[in-house]
Amino acid sequence: MGRDPIADIITSIRNADMNRKGTVRIASTNITENIIKILLREGFFENVRKHQEGNKNFLVLTLRHRRRRKVPYRTSLNLKRISRPGLRIYSNYQKIPRILGGMGIVILSTSRGIMTDRDARLERIGGEILCYIW
Repeated sequence: MGRDPIADIITSIRNADMNRKGTVRIASTNITENIIKILLREGFFENVRKHQEGNKNFLVLTLRHRRRRKVPYRTSLNLKRISRPGLRIYSNYQKIPRILGGMGIVILSTSRGIMTDRDARLERIGGEILCYIW
């Protein structure tokens, strides 16, 4: 069975958010770096830095949390993997879904690199829908 690095980073981020962890460490690859750059630009993280142990590179993400309240904790970050190795989902630029009426983002893998749904609509290109974030 193959590995799915996108699902691994989504799961790591979701688990850290649910457990109120301040930082997350994920393996650094080209695709994960591009996805993390998009999430940092959209304001889902406070800080991202590279860390190296031996010959392996990692990204250390600082999550953005709400202030501590006495009410039960609800996740502030929702991530959902759409296209996966067993079932690839593609869309042209006209049919890219809008998440929460445009408040969430869709991350796509296009011929011009990994980008958000807004950028893909502006450039009028479609691609593989990697994940939804809201």
